[in-house]
Amino acid sequence: MKLDCYSLFGLVTYHVEKYVQTMWILNLFLLFTAISGGYIGAQPWFRFDRLNKTNVLNGTLITLSVFTLLMVLYVLGFFPQSIAAPFMMALYSFLGGFFFGYAVRLYTLRKESGYVLYQHRSFWVDHAPNLLALGIILFGLFRTAVLTDQIITGIRVTSGLSLICFGLFTWTLKAVPEFRSKGVILLDRYIMWEEVISWRWIGEDILGIEYLVEEEKTEERIKEFTTTIPEIERKEIEMILKSKMDEYFEERKKRLLDQED
Repeated sequence: MKLDCYSLFGLVTYHVEKYVQTMWILNLFLLFTAISGGYIGAQPWFRFDRLNKTNVLNGTLITLSVFTLLMVLYVLGFFPQSIAAPFMMALYSFLGGFFFGYAVRLYTLRKESGYVLYQHRSFWVDHAPNLLALGIILFGLFRTAVLTDQIITGIRVTSGLSLICFGLFTWTLKAVPEFRSKGVILLDRYIMWEEVISWRWIGEDILGIEYLVEEEKTEERIKEFTTTIPEIERKEIEMILKSKMDEYFEERKKRLLDQED
């Protein structure tokens, strides 16, 4: 009888140790996945101005195809719960790290670009996106089940953390251009004042700004973005643009001459 109890105790201990080792390996893998996503999100490889209809359509079709295939494999028994759960946890960890890294990149851009000289402010531009971001963060916190009586699982924690990171990203992303002391922030692109080569009024309240974009290390081309400026704030933005165009005239001239050479 004693031998049986000892054998049972040893068997339970063995399985507990194996479970703990598996959880450690899984947690380390999820941590590595989140760090990888954060590193990728912090790099300027992806920017909104590089998106076009073709990229968005192809990305959507590929994503739908992959998840449709996984659902079919799950139904057929080739993608069991024991594999599907860690896969989704790894996906949530990567997305959470990516959006957190992206948010850090946007915050760093704002620190590097100086203080705000002009930014169009209204409820729908300023407060509504922040309220949406706050709602996403709170829902992500609820999703983790940390503050509720639900069972805390890996899927809930990783999906909740990914929502929280997406909320932070939404908070740092601004829908309108920010004219700052060292440059202009357009969504996730930092345009230094020496890269701004001209500006013009396309309409009574539509401002167009041309700027240089470095496509490769030795090649630049000119792009333009437009933004709506309320008529009452037209004089203010004109004074800022004239002042910065004069202040960075020499740097801009040198940049254009180097491009011609």
